[in-house]
Order: sequence, then C-alpha cells, then structure tokens
Amino acid sequence: MAEAIYDGGLKPGWQDWGWGPHDLSAGPARLNLANYGGWILRHDPFSTNFGGVSFRMRGAGKQTNFLEVRLANGNGDQSFPAVDIGPEHGRPLNDNWLEIFVPMSSLNPSSSPFDRVTIRAKTSIPADLISFDKVVLTQFDAAAAKAAELNTPMKRFTLTVNCKAAGHAISPYIYGVAGDVGDLGATTVRWGGNRTTRYNWQANSTNAGKDWYFENVKSDDYRQFLEGSRKQQIAAALTIPIIGWVAKDTIASGFPISVYGPQRGHDPYRTDAGDGARADGTPIKPNAPTLSSVEATPESMARWVTAITQRDAGTQTRSVQQYILDNEPSLWNTNHRDIHPEPVSYDELLERTIRYGTAIRKADPRAVIAGPAEWGWSAYFYSARDLASSASLRPDRRAHGDVPLLPWYLAKLREHEQATGTKVLDVLDVHFYPQAQGVYSQNSDATTAALRIRSTRALWDPTYKDESWINDTVELIPRLKRWVAQNYPGLAISIGEYNFGGEQHMSGALALAEALGRFGQQGLDYAYYWHTPPKDSPSYWAFRAFRNFNGQGGHFLERSMDTRMDGDVSLFASRDPSGKHVVLVALNASPTTSAKANIGLDGCSPIATQQKFSSSQRKTALVADGVKAGGALNETLPPYSIVVFDLTLK
Repeated sequence: MAEAIYDGGLKPGWQDWGWGPHDLSAGPARLNLANYGGWILRHDPFSTNFGGVSFRMRGAGKQTNFLEVRLANGNGDQSFPAVDIGPEHGRPLNDNWLEIFVPMSSLNPSSSPFDRVTIRAKTSIPADLISFDKVVLTQFDAAAAKAAELNTPMKRFTLTVNCKAAGHAISPYIYGVAGDVGDLGATTVRWGGNRTTRYNWQANSTNAGKDWYFENVKSDDYRQFLEGSRKQQIAAALTIPIIGWVAKDTIASGFPISVYGPQRGHDPYRTDAGDGARADGTPIKPNAPTLSSVEATPESMARWVTAITQRDAGTQTRSVQQYILDNEPSLWNTNHRDIHPEPVSYDELLERTIRYGTAIRKADPRAVIAGPAEWGWSAYFYSARDLASSASLRPDRRAHGDVPLLPWYLAKLREHEQATGTKVLDVLDVHFYPQAQGVYSQNSDATTAALRIRSTRALWDPTYKDESWINDTVELIPRLKRWVAQNYPGLAISIGEYNFGGEQHMSGALALAEALGRFGQQGLDYAYYWHTPPKDSPSYWAFRAFRNFNGQGGHFLERSMDTRMDGDVSLFASRDPSGKHVVLVALNASPTTSAKANIGLDGCSPIATQQKFSSSQRKTALVADGVKAGGALNETLPPYSIVVFDLTLK
C-alpha cells in the first residue's frame, strides 16, 4: 500500500521535524531552504516495501539540482544514500508545479527499516519560499519493478573465459580489511591508520594527532586484536611505530593551552587540549615531545615483537602475518607535528626503515616486513622535505640523483641486504585513494558515479590518464612491479589502504568489485580496504561477491583465468586446482543499459551445474537463483549490477 505523508497537511502518524523557517498552517507546505534548510518527516519505523518517494514542488522554476532526498532511522544506520535530485527525477505539471519521484532502489538499496524522510537543500539557495505537497511513499509493484529492469535499453556483449591458458595463483591476502570482518569473508585484517603511529603497546594508549587536537587517548588492545584474528582464522597485519615517540598515557596532549597559551581551537570536552595554531592560524612551534610522549626506540619495538612471538609459542600459532613499518611517514610533519615537525627526508626514511626493520628481524627472523606505507601518488616520487618546497624544486630528490623516492628506497635497501646479509623489507607497501573531485566521498550524482568507476583504471590500465590533479598514467600495480623488478627483485607488493568512496551507492560497489577483480587478475600480493564496508551496504555485498556470495563461504577461487572483456562489462574468472569448479564475477557498470552477455568458456569441459547470485541497484543484497543443470551462459546483466556465476564442470 501507499503511505500519504503530507497532502494539504500532515497525515496521521507523521511529525514535522524540519529546520529553517517553514509554514504548514494550511494547504501546501511552504519552506525556506536557504542556509541549507530542510524538512524531516518522521514516523514510527517502516519495514514495508515501497516503490519510492513522490512529491510536488513549486517555486524554484524547473530547477532541482539544489535538492537532496534521503531516508534514515534513529539507529544510526548508514545504509541510506543521499540522492541528488536531477532532471531525470521530475516531470512538469500545470501551474508551474513539478512532480518528483525517487525510486526506493536509490533511497534504500538495502531494504532497511526507516523512520524518516528528509528533503533538504544541499547547496546555498536564495531565501525564497518553496511549496511542497502530495508527499507520498508510493506503493511497491514487484512486477513493475522487474519489468522496468528488464525493459531497459539493452546492448549485446560477447565475453570469453580462456580455459586453455594456465592462468596464475591468486594471493589469498588481497581480500583484507582494516576494520570489523563480520561475515564478509575477509582473509586478513590490518591494524593501521594514523593513530597506530603513536601506539604504546605497554600502556595501550595512543595519540590522535591532527585528527583530534593531538590528544592522548585510550587505545584498543593489540592482544585482543591478535586474539580476535586468531579465533577467526584470518591473518593479521600489525603496524609498528618507527616515528620514535609514542603516547605516554591517556590524558596528555601535544599542544596544551596551559603550556602554549590561547589557540585557534580546543577540544570542547578537554579544554586544555589545543589545536596547535594561534588565533590567526599560525602553527605553534612544538616544544619537546615529552609533553605527550615517551621515546620508542628500535629496541623497545623489538621487545614488543618478542612479547608477541613468546605468546605465540604458548599457543603454537603465528599471530602476526605481517609487520608494517608505521603509517604514511610523509605526513608525519602535519599529522604528528607535535613530535615530528620537520618533514621526513630520503635519508631519514631509509635510516628509520633499516634501524627498526633490523630490530624486528632480530626479534622475529621469520617476520614479513612491509613499508613504507606511503599515502599516495606524490609520496611515491618525492619526500616530505621535497614537497615542503615544491615538487618542481625537489631539493631532496635532486640531492639523491633526482631518482624518485620509492625506486631509490628499494635500491638502497637491496644494497643494505647485499652489504650486511640482513633483509629489512619483504613487501613494498603503499596506499591508494582516488584523487578526482568528489570520488572519495559519498557523492553519487551521475557524473561522480561514472568517474568513480572509471577511476579504478588507475590501478592497472597503462592507457588511462588519471582525471585529477595527477593528470598522468598511474597504472599503479604494473608500475610498482616494474620498480621492484628493477630495484629489489623478489619483494611482494601491497596496497595497504584503498577506498573508492560511494559505499552506499552501486557505483561504490562496482568500483570495489572492479578493484578486487583486478587485484587477482594483476597478481597483487596484499590489499586492505579502508576501513570496512558498512553492513548491508552495496559495497558490503560487492565484497561478499568475491568472498561469501552464498552466505556459506562461497568465494572466488584460487587461480585466475584469462578473460576477454567488452565495454562497460568486466568479467573476472577463477577456478580451483582441479579445474572442475569455476567462479565468475561479471560487472555491468552502465546505470541505464542492460547487458545481454554471451559468456563463452573456451576449452572448458561442459557445464554440469550452474547457480547465479545477483546484486543490482534494484536489490543490492546478493539474490540466488536456483541451481540449474548444464546449459550455456547467455545472461542478462541488469544496469549497475554484480553477478556471480558458480559453476561445476563435467
């Protein structure tokens, strides 16, 4: 059934929780949406399926691009995306009214219970009254929804899986996260982020750095982290501070007002914790690090590693699969400038890597050590000291033969191993975030959504010029492989953090699925999503498409198979060691066109059984079809969809 919300007045059961001047006294509601005003319409929670939200508006001409609609509930559920209203949502009526319809597939892709509808201005607009009326949750029509999906424009694609080629093994460690694992099926979990730079393993304290007034705070306990991963039987990656200082307690701060005087801002709950800047924004020069921190030498980190290995001996397990040398050192002079105000140079990065890596290796000879965990593009090529001047001047790089930072770093570490016999790095680890405007956010207008999906090409495509300030071909995984081959052969490669934004939208889900598919196809060794896909979000189901598509551990298999793709459709293929079990993941990145996909299995045995699991903008949770016998793979992939094919071969 439909549910009327407002028609000349609020309907029973609904409450006006709006903000900004508005008048609901009689007839159409009149709202002043200046200063980002909005209208919240609240009701007891609904779990009913609706078709969408419909309303009429007048007073803004035919303009809607300032408007945003979203659902919510009082439980803090983050699975409701904000929908930007565009021309595709409206149709003109008489008397300058415009009727808007937003489908529930966009507003509530996870079909979660909700208790409010919000209509708000997302941009600054004039203080004119805009009229709204006939606000309705429309009736859900399952047949019409399915028909609408099936009747979208269709394009034919021919895709091929090459069963004749040997393919290559897929690393089990590319399906990592840096947060809760839950039922995602993640294979490894990372203890990382800005706060791990200042983690004191003996006091379980850390410092929030620039993220929150340079305050010392209580931390999670690393032992609980390691025990949790052990119980879940997944590998753990642990960040080891190499900055030289860690939080001494849970109460101090880096720029106390009692020491440095008045500042631009302070924590409203800890008023002595300043933000480290004068009222005019001038950064305060920090005093000794001992205000907030204690020294963390390589020897103290070695004691930590020893404590871990001794504990492992008691359980006859290995709890740390990988040790990571700190986090984003080129940003220390901003994120942690209370203890490290000077930008890191080529020499300091190398020196700290060698000293701390040597200590870890001595404490745990079997350690897998990763670094330098740099944040992104410019940090691959220049030191923080270079960037403090400018990339064009690059004084530090010029002083080191004008060799980009990472190749220089790798070559020097190889020289160190050859000279000393001690290997202090096993994995080249970098972070990657898309830099194009709005991509790494929850923005999901049509332009940003398309750009988000295209941005994944920076991971692998040598012909793709990044559509951001980078304005260059990134081809990240092939580039890192070349640097390793040329400067330190044999090292593994890790993308220690990545995220393409839009987690609550199918564009974010498709970007994540594309990345996971490319990681396996390109032979990456490790990858960790930052932080973890929100429960039941489209991105959550995208991750599960590779790791737990049937809720019983069904996953993309152990060997990558060569595929031929076409246009907006990506196809990733895998098989088990026997070659009798094949799992495919097909992605349709078009938001408006269905893909009629003829998927050929070149050189494979005939299909014995097949089952399909689908996620689309109509229903983002993976929906299973029944198991079918034999047959070809001639499938319709809905717009914005992820489809898993689970095949057994004769």
